[in-house]
Amino acid sequence: MYKEKGIEADKITFDKLDYKTLTDFFTWIESVRGCSASTKNQRLSAVASFSAYAQNQDFAAASIFRNSVNKIPVKKTQHKQRVILSRQEVTILLALPNENRAIGFRDKILLSLMYASGARAQEICDLTVGKLQFHEKGATLNIRGKGGKSRRIGIPTACAVLLRQYIDHRKIKSKPERHIFSSQTHEQMTVSCVEGIFKKYVTIAKKDNPSMFIANSYPPHSMRHTTASHMLEAGVPLVVIKNFLGHASLKSTEIYAEISQNTVNKHLKEWNEKWFPNNVEERKTPQISNEIPDFLD
Repeated sequence: MYKEKGIEADKITFDKLDYKTLTDFFTWIESVRGCSASTKNQRLSAVASFSAYAQNQDFAAASIFRNSVNKIPVKKTQHKQRVILSRQEVTILLALPNENRAIGFRDKILLSLMYASGARAQEICDLTVGKLQFHEKGATLNIRGKGGKSRRIGIPTACAVLLRQYIDHRKIKSKPERHIFSSQTHEQMTVSCVEGIFKKYVTIAKKDNPSMFIANSYPPHSMRHTTASHMLEAGVPLVVIKNFLGHASLKSTEIYAEISQNTVNKHLKEWNEKWFPNNVEERKTPQISNEIPDFLD
C-alpha cells in the first residue's frame, strides 16, 4: 500500500480495502513481485481469513472489505508432476558417495536414510541422537513433522546398521541432544545443505547415465515421492503409507496411486517394445535390472 499508493500501514482502514485496491494488490504481486498463481492463492486465502475475523469484530466497518474479498476468484494453477526415481536410479544414486571419505560417508547415510524413511528434508535435519531407538529388526525414528505432529517410523536393519556406524564414527552416541547430520559450518545441517548434496549427486548421475535421470530437476522431496511410490508398487496399503509419511489426509497420499499407475503404464510400454519390435529379427529377451538397493531389503 505504501509503495504503490503512499498509504502507511498504520493509516490503512477497512474502507480503503475495496475491490479495486485488492485486485490491484494481487495483480501487483504477480506482475511486479513475480509470484506464482499458487502464491497468489495463498495470499488470497490469508486475506479472506482476516476479512472474516474483521467482520466478526465489527460487521459494519469490515463489510466492504469482506464483500470485496469474496468477489476475487481463486486462480487456476497447473498441477506439478511429481518426480519419481526408478529403483535402478535410486541404486545408482546411493552408490555414488565415496564412503572412504568423511563427507562421502555422511552423504551415503543421508541419502540412504531419506529413501528408507521417506522423511522430509527438514525432518531429516531435525533428527537428533535421542530420537533414535535401535533394535534387532532395525531402528525406530521419532519424527516431528508439519504442524508439530510427531510420528514413529521404522527403518530396516541394513540402513539402521549404516546409521549406527555413522553415529559411532562421529562419537555422538552418548549425546542425545546432538543432531545426526551436520555441515562443515553448522552443528545442525540445513535444508539448503541437503538440497546441495542431492543436486551434487544427481548431476553426477545424469552425466554418467544420460539415458536416465531425465527430469529437469530432482529436489530432495523427490526422494520422499520415490519412497511412497515404491511402497505402493510393493503392495503397501495407502493408509499405511499415509501414516508412514505423516500426511494429515488420505487425499494427499492418493496422488501416489495415480503416479504408480503411470509408472506401470510406462513399464508396460517398454516391455511391449522389447518383446514385440517392428522387425521380428530384432526381438531379444529383455534384460531387466531394477532391483531395490540391498540395504533396504
